[in-house]
Amino acid sequence: MSISNRRMDGRARAVLFVLCGAIFLEGIDVAMLNVALPSIRADLGLSTGMLSGVVSAYVLGYGGFMLLGGRAADLLGRRRMFLLWLVVFLVFSGLGGFATEGWMLLVARFVTGVAAAFLAPAGLSLVTTNFPEGPLRTRALGIYAGMAAGGFTLGLVAGGLLTSIGWRWVFFAPVILSALILAAAIPLVRDSAPRDPGPRQRPAGGFDLAGAFGITGAMLLLAYGVVRLERPGDGPAGTVAAFLGGLLLLALFVSIERRSANPLVRLGILRNPALVRTNLAALLFVGSFAGFQFLVTLYLQELRGWSALQTGLAMLLIGLDVVLSPLLTPRLVDRFGNVRVLFGGLLLAALSYALFLPVGPDWTYAAMVPTMLLLGLAFSLAYGPLTMAATDGVRESEHGLAGGLLYTAIQFGTALGLSAVTAVNVAALTEADSPGATLDALRAALLVPLVLVVLGAAITAFGLRSGRSTGTAEPVPAHQPAAAGTVGG
Repeated sequence: MSISNRRMDGRARAVLFVLCGAIFLEGIDVAMLNVALPSIRADLGLSTGMLSGVVSAYVLGYGGFMLLGGRAADLLGRRRMFLLWLVVFLVFSGLGGFATEGWMLLVARFVTGVAAAFLAPAGLSLVTTNFPEGPLRTRALGIYAGMAAGGFTLGLVAGGLLTSIGWRWVFFAPVILSALILAAAIPLVRDSAPRDPGPRQRPAGGFDLAGAFGITGAMLLLAYGVVRLERPGDGPAGTVAAFLGGLLLLALFVSIERRSANPLVRLGILRNPALVRTNLAALLFVGSFAGFQFLVTLYLQELRGWSALQTGLAMLLIGLDVVLSPLLTPRLVDRFGNVRVLFGGLLLAALSYALFLPVGPDWTYAAMVPTMLLLGLAFSLAYGPLTMAATDGVRESEHGLAGGLLYTAIQFGTALGLSAVTAVNVAALTEADSPGATLDALRAALLVPLVLVVLGAAITAFGLRSGRSTGTAEPVPAHQPAAAGTVGG
């Protein structure tokens, strides 16, 4: 049953708290592992390739199954998918903590990524379907987005603290958090009755298995291709083969969906330019931050000799979006619309990256503070509107699919951002192994996040048309599918 009142009562807050806890869990899980990688490598004696594989396994599971996870939430039940995959997340996170070999970590992280691929879009669609469109949903999504972004930022600090105790706690801590969320979710979270179920909400002809296999295979190969970009030593043949295979499966998937009586993905949802802009902006914005965060970590730990905990504390200021997103962003969106607020956030991110370009070998932390503060404000203004725009104008029976599209873009953006900065950093390194050469290469790679976010701002600017950036959906004619993502035209 959806929450119909315009003000959040106690139950509404409790439901939102549980759903925010799940998306916070995903962010903090990824961030803590990133901080703990050096300790894991030292303890288990992992090679560089195996260590990279631990990160890549999660990306493959997440990116490969996200669209399937989003549509499964629509067709099989959002609450059912949310609870089931939260249990899977809990179990395999715990198994990762008991790993004694590299392959055990690979399996644990891959399945954890798959669980997140089903969990994240189910959670987002539960927020959008339990809170009615308007100020209440805007506020709920602002809080939800703030927790999503804040989970990653705070995870850097939590990862440093837990790693100092023992890296296995980076896996055990999410188990405890998952168990608490699960215990609260079972009695609180309910599927809402869709107000516009649409003819394909529960297809009578059964589940589109051919489409499911096609899109999952395509996403797995494309994600693998992106991951290989950051390892130029592996040679281009495998990377090209992965991309070609992914594109061929994607073409096959489109052909299957066009002929299917009960398609897994209604292809018409991809024809709206605003939906495309939203997901491209998400890909570029998150990709820019992933690349920037990786480079800052290299700078602070490898060039400056800071510990993992010091690095996390240095970037803690970015986490101010946890406070600002629920308080500031909904008011700005109500007044100016999703697109204008998003555009402002992207411009602030560009400014923050530009301020960090002249980084020196002995910069004080005070010199870094403007970048960290501006980036935290940028996240406050950008991440919430992206989350809101992902389902704006989409009928409720397809909110899981819309969430799957958004999180697919975010995951591919993360992988692409990391691959791009790694490739530029490696290419810019000279044979001279000196701090000066390393810093020059890092400065060259810092241009990548700036370019990515400027591209995102340019794409978003196309949506800045008078009367179309209010964040409201156009009315859907009777007996006609809703257009996806009408934000910004």
